Amino acid sequence: MAMITVTPSGAGFGAAITGLDLARRLPPTTLREVKNAFAEHGVVWFPDQPLNHDQLEAFTLLFGEFGDDPYIAPLAGRPHILEVRREPDETASVFGSAWHSDWSFQERPPAATILHAKEIPPMGGDTLYADAAAAWSALCPDLRARIEGLRAVHSATRPYGATGFYAAEKGRKGMTILSSPEADKRFVHPLVRTHPVTGRRCLFVNPVYTVGIEGMGEAESAGLLGLLFRHMTSEAFVYRHHWGVNMLTMWDNARLLHNATGGYDGYRRVMHRTTLAGGPPI
Repeated sequence: MAMITVTPSGAGFGAAITGLDLARRLPPTTLREVKNAFAEHGVVWFPDQPLNHDQLEAFTLLFGEFGDDPYIAPLAGRPHILEVRREPDETASVFGSAWHSDWSFQERPPAATILHAKEIPPMGGDTLYADAAAAWSALCPDLRARIEGLRAVHSATRPYGATGFYAAEKGRKGMTILSSPEADKRFVHPLVRTHPVTGRRCLFVNPVYTVGIEGMGEAESAGLLGLLFRHMTSEAFVYRHHWGVNMLTMWDNARLLHNATGGYDGYRRVMHRTTLAGGPPI
């Protein structure tokens, strides 16, 4: 008999999980059910889970080791927790408001991201998720054959480089972003990766961190990537996630892209984030 209740979103992926208390250590059978649901649905959320920092970290560690989170100052005394905060009078862009897979520019990108909602505005602030596994499956055979062996170049230079977007912006108050020349480094990953748990094939490119395709000229690379980006983020593969206070949401960075939306100017929004270490994409 199931120990938890899993309610699919209806979008083809994503599910709510209820019937458990994340402030307590999950029994092995319950944890196994949560892991199975996560592998199946790609993004899962747990409503009404008031957690302190210790409890958020303990929940994260049930799934693996902490990931490495560069370019953003963490909470004081909590090197593994980032506070994603936007103040009511802030004029800077909404953090994460473009399609991306977290830290895909790393040699070992994080396997998953966990976001815990602390303060939620009364309007706006949804997160969009796009299923890159379903997008791969829906590609025509000719395009699949064309891209199967390609390798994509990833870098943090556009947002976090010394001359990147965040270095030039004004009006950010809620977060400290640490632009650096280190962000100009590049790593190459398979354009189509194999999911380390499910074995599913997933497109592994995104508009923020994928800067080119190995061995391909700039114009040809931009054309192919643009085609893939439009395909991956088309309505057929997207789920819109609505937040609630104390909701904890966990998503799979190997399978999904995500995009933070705005629409809550004049209100504070505060989230606490951890990441789970991953392996090299293959």
